[in-house]
Amino acid sequence: MDEQIGLRERKKQRMYQDVSDTAVRLFLEKGFDAVSVAEIAAAAGISKPTLFRYFPAKEDLVLHRIADHEDEAARVVAGAASPLEALRRHFLDGLDRCDPITGLNDDPGVLAFHALLYGTPALVARLHGYLRRSEDALAGALGGDLDARLAAGQITAVRRILAEDNWRRIAAGERVADVRAGAVAAAERAFDRLGAGLPWLVGAAERGSGRG
Repeated sequence: MDEQIGLRERKKQRMYQDVSDTAVRLFLEKGFDAVSVAEIAAAAGISKPTLFRYFPAKEDLVLHRIADHEDEAARVVAGAASPLEALRRHFLDGLDRCDPITGLNDDPGVLAFHALLYGTPALVARLHGYLRRSEDALAGALGGDLDARLAAGQITAVRRILAEDNWRRIAAGERVADVRAGAVAAAERAFDRLGAGLPWLVGAAERGSGRG
């Protein structure tokens, strides 16, 4: 029974990925607004109602590519003795790997996807919901109270701004090798400033630690 459930789940995830990939390919070829949901369904070999069962909104077809990052920050801080240091190290490791989520990646496909994402008003609006859910998940992992929500908002904004700055520099034609050192320095500086303003996240993660 467990194997059957596992197989069904894998097939479901494969379907999500295949339909999303088909949609993104069409969006990149023709533009987001020029492609209909019916066209995507036909290209993916499924019915329009089936597509909507998987993706309630057209924008979700694009955001599926980053959906697994939605609760990433919350997972990183879970059980960490120093949540902010864990997030710093995670972001720096991402820069080292040229993880697309950090913006430090010059693969043509990644650049095209980011141009689609940030250059389409409907996707930018939908992205705000994604960021809000990410922020809420992080706030919950930090304790869920007002201090945690304020901290999560600042951390989410810093991570987003760092990634967008890296992406804009790469999109403007700079090479990853030339951007990397500045990106690392900017991340270190940003997390230092977060630490100065959120000292209770630098040491132990117990609730109330270091708060006035």
